This record gives sequence, structure tokens and C-alpha cells, in this order.
Amino acid sequence: MKICDRNGNVFTSEDSTESLLISIYNSTIARACINILSAPFISKAGGIILNSKFTAAAVPFYAEKKGIDMFDYEDREYTSFNDFFTRKIKPGRRITDRGADALVCPSDGKVSAYTIAEGDMFVIKNSVYTVYSLLRDRKLARRFSGGTALIIRLTPDDYHHYIYPASGVKSHDRRIKGRLNTVRPVVNKFLPVLKENTREYCLLRTPQFGDIVQMEVGAMMVGKITNRSPEAAKVVRGEEKGYFEFGGSTIVLLLEKGKAQACSDLLENTRRGWETKLKMGDVIARAITHE
Repeated sequence: MKICDRNGNVFTSEDSTESLLISIYNSTIARACINILSAPFISKAGGIILNSKFTAAAVPFYAEKKGIDMFDYEDREYTSFNDFFTRKIKPGRRITDRGADALVCPSDGKVSAYTIAEGDMFVIKNSVYTVYSLLRDRKLARRFSGGTALIIRLTPDDYHHYIYPASGVKSHDRRIKGRLNTVRPVVNKFLPVLKENTREYCLLRTPQFGDIVQMEVGAMMVGKITNRSPEAAKVVRGEEKGYFEFGGSTIVLLLEKGKAQACSDLLENTRRGWETKLKMGDVIARAITHE
């Protein structure tokens, strides 16, 4: 998958890793090993290791290798690798005040945008998804027929806290248990990751954008999704919703037809096979106003 930003800069894609994953998923034996590694207990065991104080020594080397700008983050010593991974950003390093009609990106990440067909289906790589397969709620899924699915893929170099993209009233969080496959785009050629992985979501009712589903998807070595307010509540745009622990992970936003329009550059880049690199607070959609 190619990656670009809104200024036309192109970033190094994960070609070598993708080639390795293609080889693994084309091999029956290697695929069986990956299937074992995607079991939740493996990620939980990895979490125990990454929370140990001995892993703190890896932090400087990891930050340098991933090109992480530590100026953005709190200046302190980290007690473990996972303590570093869940680090907090300095106030003012992300901008969420973009105007009342702006739906903002809930996290840092690489963004793709897909139109949902009237039958609630959309396709990522070779994997066919329906909104129902993600939500396991047929009545709710019908609400997003003809709308848009925005996929925000976080990689280890991203800030792994996430916010609400709009103000409104959220429902209680719903959790769907599953496996913890890697969320790299190439894997969608072999299996429907988003509807197999463990995930949590809520319905966000907003005055400007209609109803929005905000879903957090776990991934390999991310055994824990921490949402701060799992109960129904009023929320405001920019308020922190939660965070992921170590690994790559994904956020999915589902938008209703006729209520919000995804930014045209995201739709066009996705059509060309590119992901768009955004920061938390960047505009990803605009409210549709009816005169």
C-alpha cells in the first residue's frame, strides 16, 4: 500500500514486510503458525513482557528507528516499553477546532475511504465486507447503506490515543470478541481482518453529521483496547475516547448517506490504491447541508 500526505509527499511503504506477509499467507504451514499467533492469549502474554521494566531500555532505539518526533510528547522517563507506547502528547500539538461543519480524524493514522453500496457492502483489497458483518446488528447496519466507511490504520510510530471526531451523545460501548490478526492492508487479500478481529464500537448521535459509528479494532500484539467512558454520555469533539496498547491497530468510522461527505482527496487516493497520512484533528469529512 502506498502512503502520501495532503502536501504530495510520498512515504516509504511497507513493501518488504508486505512481501513477507504474502509469502506467509500463501503457505499453509506458515498460515497455521500465524493463526496461533493471532490468538488473544498470545497478545496478552506479549503485553506482560512489554509492561516489564526491562523493556524500557529499548525506547530510545525504537523512537529513533521509527522516526518519532519526541518533541510532541511529554518529557519524562518511561518505566516500560508499553508505558512509552501509550505516552501522552503535549497540549496544543494536535488541532481539533476546524469549524462546526468539520468531522475530524479521531487519531493519527493512514486513512482510506470507501463508499458503502446500497446493500451495505464495501470491498477492501479482495475482502468483501458488509456493515452487518462489522456491527453484528442488522437494524443498525441498514442505517449506513449508501454511506461511507473511513478506515484509519495506526502503525507503531503513530500516537495511539484517540478522540471523538464530533460532539454529540454516545451510546454504551459494545464489544465483539475475535482474534488479533495483523491489520496491514495486504492481509485483506487473504482474510477479512476487520470482521474477524476483536473490536469495540459505539453509536455517536450528532446534530451536524447524523449518526456515526466509531469502532476500535484490535490487532496482533494489541490485546487491550481501553475506552475511558464505556457508558452512554454526552461528549465533545476532541475529547479523548481511549487508547490502544502496543502494536498496529485500526479505527473505523461509518457515516450515513446524505449527512456527511468524506473529503474528495481521501476517496480519490483510496481509488488509486493509496492511503493518506493524517494527524488527529485533520478534517476527514464535512457536514452536508440541505438548503
